[in-house]
Amino acid sequence: MRLGYACMNTELKSVFRTCRASTAAAEGTSIIKKLTLENLETTFKILHWNQRHDIAFYRASSSIVPLSTHPVNDWTWWEDKDVLHAARQISDYAAVHRMRLSMHPGQYTVLNSPKPEVVKKAIEDLEYHDRLITLLGGSDLILHTGGAYGDKESAKKRFADNYRDLSESIRRKLRLENDDKVFTVQDVLEISWMCGIPVCFDIHHHNCHNDGTPVDIAAILDTWEGFGIPKIHISTGKESRTDRRHHDFVSEEDVRELIALLDGADADIMFEAKLKEQSILPFLDELNRQ
Repeated sequence: MRLGYACMNTELKSVFRTCRASTAAAEGTSIIKKLTLENLETTFKILHWNQRHDIAFYRASSSIVPLSTHPVNDWTWWEDKDVLHAARQISDYAAVHRMRLSMHPGQYTVLNSPKPEVVKKAIEDLEYHDRLITLLGGSDLILHTGGAYGDKESAKKRFADNYRDLSESIRRKLRLENDDKVFTVQDVLEISWMCGIPVCFDIHHHNCHNDGTPVDIAAILDTWEGFGIPKIHISTGKESRTDRRHHDFVSEEDVRELIALLDGADADIMFEAKLKEQSILPFLDELNRQ
């Protein structure tokens, strides 16, 4: 079992730099390359910090390549020798230390939209994430289903249909997460059964939004057959169990609830807390003692 966190490291005060499209248009893609290499160096520094603190699970920032899918960026960054060198350093380091790297495309990457132009942009964003996580040696791209658009059953089918049209490389990495407003664990399981996508279970989202059906953890874990160790998200509500906002830390009560639910099954757990790596450290100490 590996514990991890997302993107920023509060102790290092890490920042992933970007720029305006107007700046890139004025200065050329050289500014995008400069910032990309700086962001890759920031990622490498975070992994070194993680290694020193026994953290072997990390979500890389989606902002590593600024303006990644914007028309102003005509740079084939995935073929640039300097990018390849920097990415290889990260990939090799992660492999040596048995680190798991993932990414999480944002809320505007909506694969089940009824609008073809939105789906087209979603696929472009997934292609960007796929190229980057492949270079970094990572294994997972986490995605939410999207919207219900007045007909949840049709929205589920539309996701499954569009998923099947993705490249094999993206399909091998994409994992579907239950959300806190629309698609329950049961919903994403049904989509998984339609298209074969692994389910990334978020226990806090489930506590915020469920249909009363008990969590079938065995069914969730079964979706990962052939895809590696299951990935699970945990967070604590800021003011209550069903508060969608994330607390600075993850409570011991919530961690114990998840461990009990897993009942000895192996999984890598992503802590989604405001204080990032600090939220993990107390639990790492406990795991090491055990």
